[in-house]
Amino acid sequence: MSDSEEYDAIVIGSGKGGKILATYLGKQNHKVALIERDPMMIGGGCINVACIPTKTFIASARLVHSIRRAEEFGIKVEGVSVDWLAVKQRVEAVVSEMRALNLKNFTSLPSLDFILGTGRFLGPQEVEVVQNDGLVRHLTSKRIFIDTGTRPAIPDLPGLLDVPFLTSDTIQELDAVPRRLLVLGAGYIGLEFAQLMHRFGSEVTILERGAQILSHEDVEVAEALAKCLQREGIEFRLNADIEQIYRSSGGQVGVSFHTPNGREEWMGSHLLVALGRAPVTKDLDLSAAGVETNANGFINVNDRLETSVSGIWAIGDVSGGPQFTHASLDDFRILRDNVFGNGSRSRNDRYVPSTLFTDPELAHVGLTEKEAAARGWEFQVLQVAITPLTIPRARTTGQMDGLLKATIETSTQRILGCTILAAVAGEMIGTVQAVMIAKMPATTLRDAVLSHPTMVEGFNSLFAAL
Repeated sequence: MSDSEEYDAIVIGSGKGGKILATYLGKQNHKVALIERDPMMIGGGCINVACIPTKTFIASARLVHSIRRAEEFGIKVEGVSVDWLAVKQRVEAVVSEMRALNLKNFTSLPSLDFILGTGRFLGPQEVEVVQNDGLVRHLTSKRIFIDTGTRPAIPDLPGLLDVPFLTSDTIQELDAVPRRLLVLGAGYIGLEFAQLMHRFGSEVTILERGAQILSHEDVEVAEALAKCLQREGIEFRLNADIEQIYRSSGGQVGVSFHTPNGREEWMGSHLLVALGRAPVTKDLDLSAAGVETNANGFINVNDRLETSVSGIWAIGDVSGGPQFTHASLDDFRILRDNVFGNGSRSRNDRYVPSTLFTDPELAHVGLTEKEAAARGWEFQVLQVAITPLTIPRARTTGQMDGLLKATIETSTQRILGCTILAAVAGEMIGTVQAVMIAKMPATTLRDAVLSHPTMVEGFNSLFAAL
């Protein structure tokens, strides 16, 4: 082992918040070490296996779906087919470009030491790094930040480990589109892959143990999206209690399960397990530093991202907060202001939006109706369906599926939360978020002069009842 090397800060993991923090400190001429163990994960999970590649796949899937609808718009197209390998090549090109840009950012700052290797704690201010080239280094710092992210969770289901199942990572590596795809889980990951693979040619069935898809959403919102997916040909089995997973004599994957209607058994060429994410903390040896985790392995932090040990912070998904890249970016702002400035930012000071990139998209910010009720708010609910009258733009583009919904505090008319199921919901939700951040009443959007015809114009219709 080499002599101890002291840094102003050590960042373990190059996810969104961690890498932005490291480059920010590097630009401020702080001596900082940024540790990443996997050269194929430079820049974090988002650009390598999650947000960016999946949305690139989805872009291709949406395009082929639009082409198949061409006759609805008076366009004749013949001979449409999907070249899966070409789709993958495009995805790989996008990911490789972004990975290279991140690496360039890391290596262009003289005071930033980018290290490819595996880090583990030796104590509260000590980290050992085994570099990928075999060199062992001993780093010390009074400020250590953990941003190691998450990986696909592998649940304890009967027979699962005896079959060749897929995760959100490995499904992207397939050499061909699955003929018959079974999906365990109707959350964000399961729904996005179900729709994109169906549009590429797979038969898809989703098995969900809950009574609805997207258990955190209000029932009518979840049901509206489920109906959209069912119209495309995706099948659902809700309240599915898995009995056994097995491999048939013909090489297929079988799943037997129980629903209120009785026992069922389904076969597929492939099985995708999309049942959540697990923290990447196993190799960190957190106990050596005294860092505490919860029962699921996520690092315990307060609203300022401080762990149980002074001088150690956790950022992004590994800290158990909202598992979104934009939330991790805001975690950086909390640390920038609190640790390296004179601020007092916290996770309590923000509205974190979410977007599910199905078609239609589902975007949300703030409280759902059931969350507002559970917290005892006095509120009213506004809801409109997308029609030629509420959003004329949707009629012109042929994207009529969806609804807009908001919860409004009765006394102040401020927006507690908003949900949008629409073609470009992810682009729309920021408008509502900005009004919420500014603490303006919902009448602001009721009376705003919004460009016509646009999807955002639907907010005039949604809040018209106030």
